[in-house]
Amino acid sequence: MKFWMHGIFGAVLAGCLWGGIWQIVLTMALIVSTGAGLSLQTGPAVLAGASAGLFAILFRSESTMLRHVCGVLAMGVLIWGFSLGAPFDPKSILPAWQSWLTLAIAAGAGWFSIAAAIGNMSPARQARYAAEKFYLRLVWGLGLVMFVLVVAIPFYVMVMTSLKSQQSLLGNPLDFSIDPGVGGAVLFRSYIELFTKYDFGTLLLNSTIVSVMTVFITLLFAVPGAYAVARLRFPGRKWLSGSVLLIYLIPAIILVIPLYAVFSQLGLRNSLLGLCIVYPATTIPVALYMLRGYFAGLPTELDDAGLMDGLSRLQIIMRIAIPLSTPAIASVALYVFMIAWNEFLFAFMFLDDVKLFTLSRGIVSLNSSEVPRQHLMAGAVIATTPVLVIFLWFERFLVSGLTAGSVKG
Repeated sequence: MKFWMHGIFGAVLAGCLWGGIWQIVLTMALIVSTGAGLSLQTGPAVLAGASAGLFAILFRSESTMLRHVCGVLAMGVLIWGFSLGAPFDPKSILPAWQSWLTLAIAAGAGWFSIAAAIGNMSPARQARYAAEKFYLRLVWGLGLVMFVLVVAIPFYVMVMTSLKSQQSLLGNPLDFSIDPGVGGAVLFRSYIELFTKYDFGTLLLNSTIVSVMTVFITLLFAVPGAYAVARLRFPGRKWLSGSVLLIYLIPAIILVIPLYAVFSQLGLRNSLLGLCIVYPATTIPVALYMLRGYFAGLPTELDDAGLMDGLSRLQIIMRIAIPLSTPAIASVALYVFMIAWNEFLFAFMFLDDVKLFTLSRGIVSLNSSEVPRQHLMAGAVIATTPVLVIFLWFERFLVSGLTAGSVKG
């Protein structure tokens, strides 16, 4: 008998996992937001989750609202009862309203996570398909929560640290809470000093120039190159098509020394022009590879119709291929921009003048004992925010562009 296929076992397992996960997540959230030294109580949360899982699979109601309300209340009572009335703050360090609010969040998040994992399962033995579907939902939910935590926690710590003063950081390094009542000038002092004292505006301008020029040069060569590889027939086409990514088999550190010597002799070492030459050399192959698949998926009849109308190959690219390939080109431009914006190795080796530093190079210069840690975190926020905003703005182009061309037809 395969016990793992029974609904009751799955409900208990889902309850244990989600109860423990949300206990850990919320306890960590309280610690980083208040700086209080709280102890982690996963045992009571696991027991409460297991009991809530049994309740979720045994209690069925025609009213979904009634079922969820009863489930949230049951989850809250179970957590409170198994922890003997102190699920997150056994030493009564926090204000009462914070403890009750956290308990309410734990009850709601725990119940809805368990209910979503269980779905329509019954307490009896499940068919193999239904059991596998349940475990896939469970693993997917746990993976999503862990992914969000891995991304959100470092970003939260980075932002909160940039808004704190040197005295508060030295007093309690684990306290990432802020006091909005101190005023904007004090709260954003690190950002103000970055632009007034450390000339971060110049770093932003340099990174913007280099990144935009890299995108322009990359697309200027990659678009016609990808079209030629995808649509034209010429000797060595298959070899070129299969070897465009060979440059990524060579570590960048190997190229730095010879490029450093050559650029020093040409007078391009300590200049943004040198970076505008090096960066496209590393991004053109991947851009060509990404665009090739999309151009290959376009109907060949469009090219034939253009040739019959008297268009040249360049006109076909400009009037037919590029307008139809806007999602793919936008995703490639975004990808290339992020590479150039975050690149550090070549900027570190080629740039010596502080006025020519890019953001990545400038932030490293802040990592010293003379610069407060909150200034370093503020610089990291400034470097991350533009890319994050651009990524969110062009997300639809990125998704459609990366999937386009995967199926030819």
